[in-house]
Order: sequence, then structure tokens, then C-alpha cells
Amino acid sequence: MTQSDQDLDRLDDLLYALPQENFPMTLSELDGYLTGILACPEMIPPSEWLPHVWGETGEANFPDLESAQETIDAVMGHYNAIAATLSQTPYLEPIYEVDPNSDETLWEGWVDGYTRALRLRPDAWQALLERADEETQSAMIFLMALQDLADGESNFSDEEIDELDREAPDMIPNCVATILFATRPELPHPEAAKLH
Repeated sequence: MTQSDQDLDRLDDLLYALPQENFPMTLSELDGYLTGILACPEMIPPSEWLPHVWGETGEANFPDLESAQETIDAVMGHYNAIAATLSQTPYLEPIYEVDPNSDETLWEGWVDGYTRALRLRPDAWQALLERADEETQSAMIFLMALQDLADGESNFSDEEIDELDREAPDMIPNCVATILFATRPELPHPEAAKLH
């Protein structure tokens, strides 16, 4: 089940219709968040992760039942679309925002969503980090470094920050795939198939 651009545009509109003073997730943040939820070593029920989509208060304040149902269905539809993609390949195409003035790819929202998902199960992720192989550890550390960069808390030099900023959009899918190999061994592994 893949989503059409029309579905994604509608989801984007529905998220934007939420009370903006609560800072609900953008489409890019939601995409990263749901990827993080699905990558988690532990199952996280929608009742726990869904309120975070609506914003800081966890309240969506929908005007009526119809808009509540449509928005929840659209969010769950995107969750299911990512899950369906993962059943085929661990290599996802993140939904990044693009700066309309410079055409620059803005990866920060996606990473912010992904790391927010990680914060729902810190113990599970810490346990994974401790037992993971070097490649998985490096992938997780890279994503955390990007989050620090997005938060303005990076210790890198300006040159290193510029390089990370340029490389991030291409590196993120590879890091996510590496992490998925560790957290979801039941998913298809193209590399493993090549070895046999």
C-alpha cells in the first residue's frame, strides 16, 4: 500500500488544521516519528504515540467527530504505508521539507520526529545501543548528532556542520536501514539475500 501525493497533501493539510499554538507535528516530523515508532525494538501502541502528534498538550481539540476521524485515519494510513514499505525494504525515502526560497532540503524536522519516537522507549534503545554492532551504534550516534545540530547544541566546527548539513539527507535513510536491521530482524535484508 503506497500513498499517493494526494493522500500526503491531504495529511499535510489535516496536520496544519490542528491548533498551531500547540505545535502539532508537520508532515516531515510525522514521517520521521512514525519511522521511529516502527523501528523501535518494542511495540508502542497508538494510544501512547498518537497524542504526541497533536502537539505539546497532547490534545487535538478537533472541532467535530468527522474531522477527528479523518485526521486519525490519515495518520494511521501513513503509519500503515510506512509499515507496508518496510515489509518490502528497509530503505525508506524520508519526507523532507524543502525551503521554497533556496530549494535547500530541510532534514531537521524529520530527525526531530524520529528522535521524539526514540524518547518514548529510552530503555529499549539504550539496551540496543549497548549490544549493537559498531555499524548500528555509528548509525544511532550519527542521528543523535544530527538532532544536536538541529537543536543548536552541536560541538562541531562550522565546516563540519556545513558538511553534515549537506550529507544528512542522503545519510539518514542508510542510518535508518542499519538500525532497522538490528531492531527488526524479521524484515527483509537485501544484503543477506546477496550473501546466499
